[in-house]
Amino acid sequence: MSGGLYPISGSKLYIGGRVTAKGTVTAADFASAVWTEVGGWANAGTIGDTQEVGEQALINEKRVRKFKTTLNGGTMENQFVPMALDAGQIKFKQAIEDCVPYQFKIEWGADCVPSADVTISVADPAVVTWSAHGLEAGQPVVFTSTGSLPTGLTAGTVYYVVATGLTANSFSVASTPDGAAIATTAAGTGTHTASAPPAGMTDLFYGLALPGARSGGDATAANLRTWSIAVDSNIVEV
Repeated sequence: MSGGLYPISGSKLYIGGRVTAKGTVTAADFASAVWTEVGGWANAGTIGDTQEVGEQALINEKRVRKFKTTLNGGTMENQFVPMALDAGQIKFKQAIEDCVPYQFKIEWGADCVPSADVTISVADPAVVTWSAHGLEAGQPVVFTSTGSLPTGLTAGTVYYVVATGLTANSFSVASTPDGAAIATTAAGTGTHTASAPPAGMTDLFYGLALPGARSGGDATAANLRTWSIAVDSNIVEV
């Protein structure tokens, strides 16, 4: 699947568990995350690193020279329709009251994700059969199951399509974009489903949940609540 235009509409915001703060994270820090979608997401704020720049005037060059310093993931200001019984909003409220960061995930263009029921062999490497999947090497893949996945794979974990053995109807996966293909050692149960979010369109990060005001407006305006996320780590793009 080559790159394309993805609308903000259909994107999804998830909150995971509370974590110990650290500035540098990898995809492995989210491997065991239990995600809850935050419902009622009405307006997405901006997110991404900016970099501070230091300056030093040099006498001999008669010029101010610049150098890169610290990175700042910023604060993502979002608006939500208040939904008191939504599981994600309940969890976000709990995170607001907490003093530590939580795991967050944003799937931009989530409604454009191809998905299908697949079969997964017990082999080294395991082979995923998905008719006319259209995936490319390095593309992220996530598996779910009505029962249990074959031993060696974990539901909800992001894997990556491996170039070796990639055909129009089958592929193997690795834990990292350039990693070795994963082997399975025992059969799973139930129906397995694979979904392939667009490459580079999923953001993973640690952040602090912040409170915000309800918005006002005239009689025809929808009542919204602002909740922000202060990004406290680098942002892993999957």
